[in-house]
Amino acid sequence: MPRRARKPKRAVAVSPSARAPRKRPIEQYDHKALDLVATDTVSLAELAPVVEGKPDVTRITGIDLAGLARQFRIQKIVFETARDVFDQIKPGWPGSREQLLAQLVGLVEQFLASDRIRLYPELFMQDALRRRVLLTLNMNRVVRHIWEAIRLENTLALVPVFDAEHPIRCTGDMLPWYTGRAWEYTKRSHVNRCVFDSTWDAGEAFVLDGDPHVAAWAKNDHLGFEVVYVFEGAVRKFRPDFLVRLSGGTLLVLEVKGQDSAQQQTKRKFLGEWVQAVNQHGGFGRWAWDVSRLPADVRDILFKHNETTKGAA
Repeated sequence: MPRRARKPKRAVAVSPSARAPRKRPIEQYDHKALDLVATDTVSLAELAPVVEGKPDVTRITGIDLAGLARQFRIQKIVFETARDVFDQIKPGWPGSREQLLAQLVGLVEQFLASDRIRLYPELFMQDALRRRVLLTLNMNRVVRHIWEAIRLENTLALVPVFDAEHPIRCTGDMLPWYTGRAWEYTKRSHVNRCVFDSTWDAGEAFVLDGDPHVAAWAKNDHLGFEVVYVFEGAVRKFRPDFLVRLSGGTLLVLEVKGQDSAQQQTKRKFLGEWVQAVNQHGGFGRWAWDVSRLPADVRDILFKHNETTKGAA
């Protein structure tokens, strides 16, 4: 069934990716310790040749990744790590890129040689080959750790960056689309039908449509509202589940998530930055965010943020 948008509401497509850099040497940044555990790291890969588009499991061969790591000298690991961190920083770096890369190489070299990267069991700290193996196989984690330290300490303010083609979005821009999934009519949503991905999803929508603290809401489905985040050295996007306008005027970004993980925690960190950037801009009202971990906690979340709005007023 097609569904169509109505009662347009202003929404903003903003990413807090641009920041005012601190004028301080990169090598002075303070890093927290990073723990790498050998038992959590894969050391053997099984590969099968592909025949006619399918793997031939009868010809699986084992590749000892430790053997590959012998090809890596510590200098190469340092440069590869610095290069990946450099790729994360360079789009918004205002100074010399050559100087940035040189500072990063020194920073990574110091970090890898310091006592702030701890390997377990301790045998990996004492054996140079084993140490290189573990560092090589955990390169993404090392890159992410260093990048996060630089990114957080290099932030003076979060500045919204507007989409060049669609700086302002609204629910009225959503085109009709077709689906075979379950759906239901809505009363307070800016989209006249809500399509459900699960019974949990349906329960959350039911609460949002009837709670007195909700003035309007929309499921973030085909709306194009995305938050950019960095996880394990890669730039990714995620779409929060619901956008809610509370009766007190606050715009609430509501994420629904049962199980937690390192990736989910990273998403929430960047969502918090997105909200902070929009609020600092001041041109789009007051925004907040929260996570629903159980269907029963939605009403409490709505009440909490509505009362916070009253207190701020």
